Amino acid sequence: MATPTSLLPGSQALLVIRVLRVLRIFRVLKLAEYIGEADTLLIAIRRSRRKLAVFIATVLVLAVILGAAMYIVEGSTSGFTSIPLAVYWTIVTITTVGYGDIAPATPTGQALASVIMLLGYAIVAVPTGIVTVEMTKQRYAAPRHCAGCGLDEHDSDARHCKRCGTPLDMSP
Repeated sequence: MATPTSLLPGSQALLVIRVLRVLRIFRVLKLAEYIGEADTLLIAIRRSRRKLAVFIATVLVLAVILGAAMYIVEGSTSGFTSIPLAVYWTIVTITTVGYGDIAPATPTGQALASVIMLLGYAIVAVPTGIVTVEMTKQRYAAPRHCAGCGLDEHDSDARHCKRCGTPLDMSP
């Protein structure tokens, strides 16, 4: 009997889709209630996409400039045979992957490489901060007003006014 993969040559690559069965674990472990938190994260990323785009563009410009500088400093004797190859090395270094296929040999190149490595840590921290600010704005976006005393400074999960004890309106 012919198997489905023998009827359609190349269809064995589609067997990878079977990994989607792992998503059943959400149902089994009752993790579906956490989908709301994932939505919160996606909304925060969507709201900060312009800032993230500017940041990524800045990183790419820095990678080109620093790659060109490394090409000038090191030259072809250290393996930096072209500016695109030096930009590749810069991106690999910034992302802290560090394959090790190319390495600077001169003290000036090593100093520049050290700056690029430290820049890599900032590149992880900055987008994290941008998204976190958006998530915080989302959580504290609508301050609830107390009808009793007029106070607006309540915690997001407060049910009663912290000054007078009047029940707060729980509608979003």
